[in-house]
Amino acid sequence: MKRKRIDVLVKGLLLAFIMVGSHACKNTTSKDAAKEEDNRAETNVEESDVAKFGGLALYTVRDAMGEDARATLKAVADAGYENIEAAGYVDGKFYNMAPDAFKSYLEELGLNPISTHQGSVTLENADAMMADVKTAGFEYFVIPVPPMGLFSFDQETRTMGMTGGAKNLAEILDTLGEKANAAGLKLLYHNHDFEFKENEDGVVPIDYLLEHCNPEFVNFQMDLYWVTKAGADPIAYFDKYPGRFKAWHVKDMDEQGRFAPVGEGTIDFKTILAQKERSGMQYYFVEQDMTFDGLEPLEAIKISHEGIGNIGFK
Repeated sequence: MKRKRIDVLVKGLLLAFIMVGSHACKNTTSKDAAKEEDNRAETNVEESDVAKFGGLALYTVRDAMGEDARATLKAVADAGYENIEAAGYVDGKFYNMAPDAFKSYLEELGLNPISTHQGSVTLENADAMMADVKTAGFEYFVIPVPPMGLFSFDQETRTMGMTGGAKNLAEILDTLGEKANAAGLKLLYHNHDFEFKENEDGVVPIDYLLEHCNPEFVNFQMDLYWVTKAGADPIAYFDKYPGRFKAWHVKDMDEQGRFAPVGEGTIDFKTILAQKERSGMQYYFVEQDMTFDGLEPLEAIKISHEGIGNIGFK
């Protein structure tokens, strides 16, 4: 497998972890005038007057982004989102658009590039990659899983993990964090569930990272679904490590433990949101890794946008 495609493939491993089936996005022809069809064709989200607020992790609509990134971004804007987080950097481009072209198109839609998941980063390619991220207008450079081949996935048990140890990962993150700072970016590490569980050495990786990574250069994006899945308490982490969680992934969990639209699951987001300032959260992003029961991702993001409004996210 070529490393240049890790950004796309590394999160695909999560599909096996909760494999129940996936649903391809169904596209319909846009009703807009012919001159708009190139940019709006094959999207089932139409213009609306919904208030624009909140962020969306584009991994949620990755299939649609792969088919027609421009039309899908338009649909995201029409659904009411103001900020985006990318997860589609390959060969120096974001969703097959040069960094400056990607930035320009987002500006045209009124979308703000806030953060981007860069799973294929290495110590060798980091400087060039960070230059592209900066050119595209992003503020946060996010490490989505342990980089440089340290992420592991057990096919038999369907569990995620890491090799190399927490100390090794902390040193890599510090180095990348210094590089990001030099490039005018802020580095975040994004969790799944395994970082909250003791490893074979009796170390809880997320605790080690929080205690040993330099907060001047390395902070965190808390994925509230995966924290909950691990049986950990987000608020306890806010209390113990205040100010370290600069971004959140807001994704809900249904009674079966599956991903769900925000507001239609069991996670108590209102209680968590009340601790926003203590956590250090500056931005949040709706994310839903998979949809179920016939619900399409482009419909799920509209439900989640209504949900975050009802909960009190702004």
